[in-house]
Formats: sequence, C-alpha cells, structure tokens
Amino acid sequence: MNYVLVGVFVLALGGVLVAGVLWLASGGALQKQYNLYLAIADESVAGLNLQAPVKYSGVDVGKVRSIRLDPANPERVHLLLAIEHGTPIKEDTIAVLKTQGLTGIAYVELSGGHKDAPPLLATAAYEYPVIRTKASLSARLENVLTTVLAKLDDTSSNINDILSQENRAAFNSALVDIASVTRAMAARKNTLDAAIADAARTFKNASHATEQMGAVVERIGRGADAVEKMGNDVAATSASAGKTVDSVGADLTRFSAETLPELERLLGELSALSNSLRRLSNQSERDPRGLLFGRKDVTAGPGESTR
Repeated sequence: MNYVLVGVFVLALGGVLVAGVLWLASGGALQKQYNLYLAIADESVAGLNLQAPVKYSGVDVGKVRSIRLDPANPERVHLLLAIEHGTPIKEDTIAVLKTQGLTGIAYVELSGGHKDAPPLLATAAYEYPVIRTKASLSARLENVLTTVLAKLDDTSSNINDILSQENRAAFNSALVDIASVTRAMAARKNTLDAAIADAARTFKNASHATEQMGAVVERIGRGADAVEKMGNDVAATSASAGKTVDSVGADLTRFSAETLPELERLLGELSALSNSLRRLSNQSERDPRGLLFGRKDVTAGPGESTR
C-alpha cells in the first residue's frame, strides 16, 4: 500500500514538474500582456510587415499584429497594433510610419502623449481605440516633389509660350528699334548735351527771375498801400476843410465852391491810381512772368468777337 502512495506521489510530482517546465518555456510569469490599438494610415505601407516593431520615442513597446485594407475605402490601411500593457497611450498620441537605417525596414513610431492628456479609449465606431496617424516623411516628400514637378511643368509651358516664334520675332524687332534709337542718340550726343545745358541755364534764370519778382511784387504792394493811405488822409483833410468853410461864413463859401471840385477830382485820380496799382500787384502775383515777357493776348472763344 505504501508503494502505491509513493508511486502516485512520484507521478504527481513529475507531472507538476513537466507542467512547470512547459509553463516557463511558454513565458510563464515573464510573459507580457498586450493591449490592442488600431491605426488607420492614409498612405502606402510598403515595407511594413507583420511583427514589425512598434516604438514609443525609440523604445520597443509592441508589434504589428495585422495589416489589412479598409473595406469601405481601399486607399486606407488598418494597422492592428499590440502594445504592452501599461504603455501611456493618450488621446494626443500620434503614429507615424518610419524606416530604419539603410535597410529600409519599416516600423511604427509613436510620439506625443502629454502627461495630462486623458488615456485613449475605444469608441462606438471601432472595436479598438484608434490612434491618430500622420503622413510619413517619404509621403510628405513625395507630395512636395509632385507639387514642385507640377509647377515646373507649368513654368516650362509658360516659357515655351513666351519663346514662341511670334514673340521671338517681336523681341528681335524691339531690339533692332532700341539699337537704332541708341545709335541716333549717340550721333546727336553733342546736340543733346547743348540742349540739356541750355535747359539748365533757362531754369536757373527763371528761378532767379522768380526770386526778383517776389521783391518787386512786395514793393508794388507797399506802394499801393501808401497811395491808399494818402487818399484817406486827403479825404479826411477835405472833410475838415468843408467844416472850416461852413464855420467861416459866406466869404469862404465862394472859395469852397472853387476848391472842392479840384479836391474831389484829385481824390478820384488817387483812387484810380490805387486801384491800378492793386490790379498790377494781383496780376503780378498770378503771373510773375508778365513783368518780364509781357502780357499774352487771350484767344477769343467761340461766339466772342475780337476787340
């Protein structure tokens, strides 16, 4: 009976040992747990294989579990990522497809994930939490090169249009005309130099005359003011004389009758002189050249008679 118990114990112990070895061989307590996430790429994932590494800031955190096309949109690719449990996948985490070294082995690089951002959770639209993706460097370069090549093609077409046969003929004709004008100007260089020198002297003389005209106009204005003041004084004197004649009596009335007309005629002449000087001053201000070159006659308009 004891031998049976010993045999059973030995067999049970052997089974436990075998199970333990198999458990340790399969990973056992050291086996990692993974969480599944979905990344949707809008570009080609050529070079990316199953079990390709998933890295977070350069640290291996998982593997690519599956790669398949989106049934609703074949231009997009669904990547199922198995990421180690405890990896901080946040709502602002971004997945980018990259290549490693010169071998061109593709892998998925995770970045972002602010420490205060909430963890990424699944939504009703997909079975697994969806990690946002960003275009890879190769895709961005391809887009830039495509745009540059398109612009170069447009530029080449525009240049071809500009350099058409008709435009080239027009350019040649314009160059010939420019050359003719240049030769003509070179042949008349001395004449042009003399004309420029004469124009410079004319402008200089006109400037000097304008400066002198300012002083002349100012003097004329002062003369007009003096004549006006003199007329006012004479008028005041005439008024005083009239009062004096009235107070003297009948004898001086005859003298007043003979003198006052002369005084009135003198006042009229002084007033006319003052007005003439004022008109001369105003015309000098409007057209200073008239004092030097004379007044030009104004051409009669339609329906006007020439006087």
